[in-house]
Amino acid sequence: MQKKEVSEKLTALFGLKIGNISAQLEATAREFFGADNKLMDEDEIADLSSEFVNLISGLIGSKDPHKRTSPQFHALEAFFSGLAQRMLMRGGNVEDVVRYAQQLQHNLIAALEKDSGVAFTHSRSVLLFFAQHFDELIMAIFRTYLSERENTLKAQEAELRETSTPITEIWDGVLTLPIIGTLDSSRTMLVMEALLNRIARDHARAVVMDLTGVKNIDSQVSHHLIQMVRAVQLMGSDAIITGIHPEIARALVSLNIDLSGVTTRASLSDGLKEAFLRLGIHVSHKES
Repeated sequence: MQKKEVSEKLTALFGLKIGNISAQLEATAREFFGADNKLMDEDEIADLSSEFVNLISGLIGSKDPHKRTSPQFHALEAFFSGLAQRMLMRGGNVEDVVRYAQQLQHNLIAALEKDSGVAFTHSRSVLLFFAQHFDELIMAIFRTYLSERENTLKAQEAELRETSTPITEIWDGVLTLPIIGTLDSSRTMLVMEALLNRIARDHARAVVMDLTGVKNIDSQVSHHLIQMVRAVQLMGSDAIITGIHPEIARALVSLNIDLSGVTTRASLSDGLKEAFLRLGIHVSHKES
């Protein structure tokens, strides 16, 4: 059959058998998203199936149903992309959405072959029509999945960065920044930006940066660290570095890093005492 004959035949069959087809497609949706999965209720399943039938009917009845750049086909792509996004948000998985699309294709072909009386081996043009379209629709599902996955990873990465470098106001005007783990250049720049914003917001007068949890440091990160100290000082705050390991100290010396004007203390406790001293705060043990 020619393309025009295929579309005309499909249009006629859809018009005559729309009720039967809708019922079969609704059962397909119930199998994947209802029943045990409980991702959709009965009203949503009915609406989903009705929307798909309307969209596929609109494509088949369009001026050029074989054209995958038509508004009707883009509407179908949006339908499956939206479905994939909705199921992922509800705890479903992309495999079920793909299997649902594949089953829709199978059921459509089976229903149309049954009603048309055309044998499976003699309906290659019909099979090709649906196969080409559904391949593209399944690609739209995977594109949605990959996009959602990327957004999730970015959100998790941002959350991890935020929680891995907590900036805490330990006292009025005194901030602490414990740095744990690997301190690479990108992370150092992010920490610096967050720290300077926090200094401006809280009008901090002293910042204690604790490196107890940092095991390794390279020349580029060392320079960034000193830049961070200078930036804190330019903001009008005192910068105090604590908890430098012997390995870090040796690395800084061997790299000829200029530490003049940088206040260091052995521990976080000593660093806090220094910060309080500079603010004129006296801390002492309470006698019983």
